[in-house]
Amino acid sequence: MIVGKTGCVLWRSNGQSRWLLSLMNVSISRGYSDSQPANQEQNNRPSERSSFIPAAGSKHDWIGPPDRLSNLRPIIYHIRENETPLERRLRHLRQETEDWNHHFWANQNISFSKEKEDFIQSHLDANGLSTRDENGRKRTLSSEEMAVFYKHFLDENRVKHANYNKEWYRRNFTITFLMGRVFLVNAWKKMAGRWSRVHRA
Repeated sequence: MIVGKTGCVLWRSNGQSRWLLSLMNVSISRGYSDSQPANQEQNNRPSERSSFIPAAGSKHDWIGPPDRLSNLRPIIYHIRENETPLERRLRHLRQETEDWNHHFWANQNISFSKEKEDFIQSHLDANGLSTRDENGRKRTLSSEEMAVFYKHFLDENRVKHANYNKEWYRRNFTITFLMGRVFLVNAWKKMAGRWSRVHRA
């Protein structure tokens, strides 16, 4: 993988190793960011997926910058010349899984940010405090107070996260199975081609 500056579109080699590395691009769970956007209304709007289209002759997968809501890097998968139906099925499943992941984590992160802000505001109101202190700085809660929110959010979303993990494992198993089939089919084609050339010689 070529690593560039933040915001740049990156590419990675189309070698066999990328099939295994691709399964590591999206982690099973995502941490929730504590930083809050300046414009909450803008943050709640659905993010736009990249409209970048690689050149027709590209031989690589392309990786974009992290999405502002899901924190996942979008991937545009290389379409091989003379792509077989099995390879197309694998590529479509990988792309659909990426979109599914983006949708889940974008919604989760939006909910997390909103509920966190509501929790902080309710505690400030209960203590008769304004959002800003006397120096104009935004008030925050202690780590002990925030731990109550974090535990509540995790407990409230426990079933949702468990279902997500089950679906993630199912998809990864299917993707790995298809990758194995593609590898075996391509290996068989190479061996058959070599045997054919040997017999002709």
